[in-house]
Amino acid sequence: MISIRNLTFSRGDRKIFDTISLDIMPHKITAIMGPSGTGKTTLLKLIGGQIKPDSGSVLVGQQNVHTLSRSKLFTLRKKMGMLFQSGALLTDMSVYDNIAFPIREHTKLPESMIRTLVLMKLNAVGLRGARHLMPSELSGGMARRVAMARALALDPNMIMYDEPFTGQDPISLGVLVKLIQTLNQTLGLTSIIVSHDVQETAAIADYIYLLSEGKIAGQGTPQELNNSPSAWVQQFMQAKADGPVPFHYPANNLTNDLLANN
Repeated sequence: MISIRNLTFSRGDRKIFDTISLDIMPHKITAIMGPSGTGKTTLLKLIGGQIKPDSGSVLVGQQNVHTLSRSKLFTLRKKMGMLFQSGALLTDMSVYDNIAFPIREHTKLPESMIRTLVLMKLNAVGLRGARHLMPSELSGGMARRVAMARALALDPNMIMYDEPFTGQDPISLGVLVKLIQTLNQTLGLTSIIVSHDVQETAAIADYIYLLSEGKIAGQGTPQELNNSPSAWVQQFMQAKADGPVPFHYPANNLTNDLLANN
């Protein structure tokens, strides 16, 4: 579905990606994981063509995203659903109108058919009865599910989830995990999850890439990563406080620091 080859991207003097290559397989759930600040969300922006790499290629299907014309890029994006980290619902629109918005913008369907589609998308995430509510009336979990329904509005081939589990209570988190897995299987989607919630993501991911310091530090199925001989992979997957990534920031000897004048 997606083939990334020798991708390099920098922000200023900081190299976010250093010639990484990876593949996203169709109809699978692929997780992009790693510590904060390793470029996970940046990778989604590169796949969606929001930003361009310094070098390398991002192919979605057979199309090189960053060589497409503006019109062809917009056409490609219609097949990409996106669940933003904050949900990003339009606050002045009802739940119903948030889902209807992309359909109205990108199709010429009559309102009667749009209504049918909106209700079907909301029913898929269990919120058909909440269609008249405003975003301010939704809980965090409900808002995330409405955003998921909106991501499905144009029947995309793939959905990208940016930190879908952040800030969710245990029940809402469980609902989201089940929804992502069920929708992927039922609709035959290709899903990419950016997350650092190891337990929840590993429970549904078919394959995981671990990013660190601009490189792919580990990759494989959840079981393969749990059995990895890499100390760094084990520290991340098992949430260990100390390991290759130390607990203490580099500093002088404590005794010398305490006895120093400044």
